[in-house]
Order: sequence, then structure tokens, then C-alpha cells
Amino acid sequence: MRLFFTLLFCLIFSYAYSQEKSEIEYRTFKDSRVINSHSAETLPARKMDFRVSHRFGDLAGSNGGWETFYGLENATDISIGIDYGVTDRLTLGLNRSKGAGPLTRLLNGTVKYKLIGQGIKEGAPVTLTLLGGASISTAKKIDDPELLSSFPKTAHRMVYNFQAIFARKFSERFALQVSPGYVYRNYVPQNDENGLFHLGLALRLQLTKVFGLIADTTVPFSDLRTADQGYYLPLGFGLEVDTGGHVFQINLTNTTGLAPTDYIPNTRSNWADGQFRLGFTISRLFNL
Repeated sequence: MRLFFTLLFCLIFSYAYSQEKSEIEYRTFKDSRVINSHSAETLPARKMDFRVSHRFGDLAGSNGGWETFYGLENATDISIGIDYGVTDRLTLGLNRSKGAGPLTRLLNGTVKYKLIGQGIKEGAPVTLTLLGGASISTAKKIDDPELLSSFPKTAHRMVYNFQAIFARKFSERFALQVSPGYVYRNYVPQNDENGLFHLGLALRLQLTKVFGLIADTTVPFSDLRTADQGYYLPLGFGLEVDTGGHVFQINLTNTTGLAPTDYIPNTRSNWADGQFRLGFTISRLFNL
């Protein structure tokens, strides 16, 4: 089995190397993120993407409605950061988010590498991008062993996420991606599990040159991440506006956290109970 995977990786990397001078699809998705999840897109070389994302409070349900102005008076999470295109295939990212799960005040780092690009006329049928991410909580240590923020060890502040993102641009109007992944938390509550496999799905439907509809969800594979246990699928729908160097997105989602290391293992809000919220993302590209 080990020999099989070694040969498979060698085959993939040799194929990726042979693609260096071939024509491949760009902007399968308009942005490096869909709603909650990363897309297969990497930034062009020497481009910096300044990003601001926001999630408000519950729009409806017991914690929403007029009393909180439909969630607009509350913020479940806020993220500010930058991504930088080292090459056309390699993007590095760093952002700070408030955090909405057991761990807060998160510093999030990401590495994305486009291993294979979908061929325009011939070549690979899909784009394959590898994603690695890590989050570290900078919150103050609390002397309560019942809380994850007690941090018995410094390593307990860390959470990791790894994904392989497969995307295909079927036409100028429709794109789809599937992203199997794995989240690992160094410190979890008793009877919980450190590792969590998951599968992400996302799509884009371009309405006009400027407006597009997007949606994504992530399915965790765990008997402990069910509605009976108080967990729900992260699910989001959004409208994307592309004005050239500026991409603006407004969305509705039941996730409270913004980082994959936060919302994948910790989504406890239910669409059916009105526990979804308005959110937005502003992305601005700069030449460096």
C-alpha cells in the first residue's frame, strides 16, 4: 500500500511538472474563498489580496429578530488578513480572526499550492490544489481544567486543517469543486476526537459578468458531529460581485466561525431554528 501511494504521488507530481508550459484555466472561482471554504484558486505572482470578512449574529430565532436588529448589532466573528502570491501556483496567507468556537483570538496561517491546472483545450480535466492551514489561539489562559482555554501545554492552542481541492470549470457560467480534508485538534473535550475527516462541496453559477451565485457546505465524517449531538452541517449561500480588482460577497450561513479550523468542528447553529446570519467579505488586490 505504501508503494502504491508513493507511485501515485510521483505520477501526480510528474504530471504537474509537465504542465508548466501548457494552457490552463484560471478563475474557476472568482475568489480564493467560496463562502466558508477555500476555493481551488491561487493568486497570480506578486499579487497581494487584502481581505476583510464579517459574520453577524443570528438573523432569526430566539437570539435574532428585532431585538438585535436581525443580528446586525452582534458579531460572531471578524477576520482581517492578507494573502500573497509567491508564484502563480503558490499562495501564502495570514489573518487574525476573533474566533467563535472554544478557542478564540486566532492567528491563522495558510499555504495553497496549485499542483495541477485544468487544461483549456487538452490536459487535466480538473484543477487540483493542496491546502494546509494552522490556527493558534492567543487567548489568555484560564485556570479551569474544564475549559479548552486552560491550555495545559502551549501545543494545545493549535488546530490544523489539510485539504485536497478538486475543481472543474464546466463553462463560463458553472463551476464545481469537491475537497476532502482532515482537521486535527491538539486538545479536545473528554470523549471527543482529535482528528476529523470531512468533505467539502462548493459551486458557482455566474449570472452576468459581474454577478454570481455561490454555495458551499462541509460534511464531517463523525458519529459525534450529528444533530443529536448538537452539531449541524456548515451551509452557506451567497451573491458575489466582481468589479475588477475588487470582489465583494454578501452571504447567509449558519456558521459562526470564519476559519476552517473553527467552523468545521464547531458548527452548532441550525438553519431550521433561524440560527443563520448575514455575512460579507471584501477582497482587494494590490500589485507588489
